[in-house]
Amino acid sequence: MCSDHFHPWLPEEGHSGFTWSWLGAALQATSLSFGTVNAPGWRYHPAIIAQAAATLAVMYPGRFWLAIGSGEALNEGITGMPWPRKAERTAQLAECADVMRRLWRGETVTHHGRIIVEDAKLYTRPKEAPLLLAAALSAETAATVAAWADGLATVGGEIESVREVVDAFRANGGAGKPVFLQHVLSWAPREEEALAQAHQQWRQSVLGGAVLAELRTPAQFAAASEGVTAEDVAKQVRVSADLSQHAAWLEEYAPLKVDAVYLMNAGKNQEAYIEAFGKSVLPQLR
Repeated sequence: MCSDHFHPWLPEEGHSGFTWSWLGAALQATSLSFGTVNAPGWRYHPAIIAQAAATLAVMYPGRFWLAIGSGEALNEGITGMPWPRKAERTAQLAECADVMRRLWRGETVTHHGRIIVEDAKLYTRPKEAPLLLAAALSAETAATVAAWADGLATVGGEIESVREVVDAFRANGGAGKPVFLQHVLSWAPREEEALAQAHQQWRQSVLGGAVLAELRTPAQFAAASEGVTAEDVAKQVRVSADLSQHAAWLEEYAPLKVDAVYLMNAGKNQEAYIEAFGKSVLPQLR
């Protein structure tokens, strides 16, 4: 999975390429499924995202999924549009989901609400629409989006916090629907390396959901996280050089009966990480 960002969270991350170009290349080069977390309604009109998703679903049947969320000013603020409160953004998200589904069904869509659509019709459509998940970080949001979402995409971490979000989704219309988790970790051969790279690459995560949605530039995130220590980050990110410890953390999700766990290593040692987890972590989970 990947996130559809315009900016990186922090200048140290260094890159933030165009997700949809990358997705086409990744799907072509592999046999894996891929998905992205996107915020329609601000930087992108939902009809454009519906078209992009439909095209990938036609080219790679059954392999592309889409999660949509209310976004962050870091990415959506670049257009200069007003940035309303979370409740308004969540309400607009539901409209976007409805517009996209109608386009995937082959309807000619005109919609005048928070989103404006005039006579839009998709001519390249998959036989089956992509799975449309809702991205939610809190139990409140998970409960709100459960009625319209095909499934839930949320973040991992402390098991009780994750359980709260998943339970809220399932109790409000999401029962039986798939749940995907993004699990952020930091692994390196030495403990101090794992801790250092987590702090360098992912210290903004300590700031909390409200702040993450409101700051507008990587420089602002760097300034806001100046006082964050490596130990602070280790409370938010699963940091260890011990591969068995990483397997044990992942095993904690089993009772939640989630459908997929996507691992993100907060470091630039990606090839070494993939080799190590493929050799030593996945076999323990099997």
